[in-house]
Amino acid sequence: MSRGRHRRSHTLLTSRSLSRLSLALTVGTAGVAVPLVAAGSAQAAPAPAAAPSVVQQAAPAAAPQAKSGTYTVVAGDTLHGIATAEDVEGGWEALYETNEETIGDDPDLIVPGQELSLAAQAVERGSADRADRTAERAAVTTQAYPDNLDGWIREAMSIMKTHGIPGSYDSIHRNILRESSGNPNAINNWDINAQNGTPSIGLLQVIKPTFDAYHVAGTPHDQYDPVANIVAACNYAADRYGSIDNVFGPY
Repeated sequence: MSRGRHRRSHTLLTSRSLSRLSLALTVGTAGVAVPLVAAGSAQAAPAPAAAPSVVQQAAPAAAPQAKSGTYTVVAGDTLHGIATAEDVEGGWEALYETNEETIGDDPDLIVPGQELSLAAQAVERGSADRADRTAERAAVTTQAYPDNLDGWIREAMSIMKTHGIPGSYDSIHRNILRESSGNPNAINNWDINAQNGTPSIGLLQVIKPTFDAYHVAGTPHDQYDPVANIVAACNYAADRYGSIDNVFGPY
């Protein structure tokens, strides 16, 4: 009986063996788990490095160019930035002037997707536009006037208006008839001015010192020229009397 009391039961041995096996497996599993996690981390680590590759591939598509000589606006663009990057002649102002119809009234407001023309084409179009405007102004400036007293007065008045010189048609006409009878080649060789070597000449009988002092740029520097004579005389009268309208006799 005493031997039976101290004999280990088969069940107990089996239970303890299983416990030791479980412990070994648990420890073993834990030991394996660590390198598995570490291995997983080591394999995942390079993943963030792939991001720059994606960004680098996307970058060229950020500013698509429709065709040579143009630029397509993308988010964050400014006219100054585009003009600087594309070396636009005349800077952002020239870029805006060329594309004002596309951009609108506010040069600070450009919209992604807008296609802007760059310097080479802009300069050509700008020059063409300026040439058109110059031609229009030239057409107005070279308006034909009849080569007679009426035409001379009207042309002179057009120039006077540009330079802010006062004078009405009737007053100019009245003084011309009194001074020269409408003859642009009239010359006074007998009065005191003639005796002093500066005879009165032309439609409004202007002496050379007065003509030189009050000559208006853009008209011929010639006392006998009817339009130049009228304009210079009216310029003098405006300075001396306020206007040719206030002249009713020798002046």
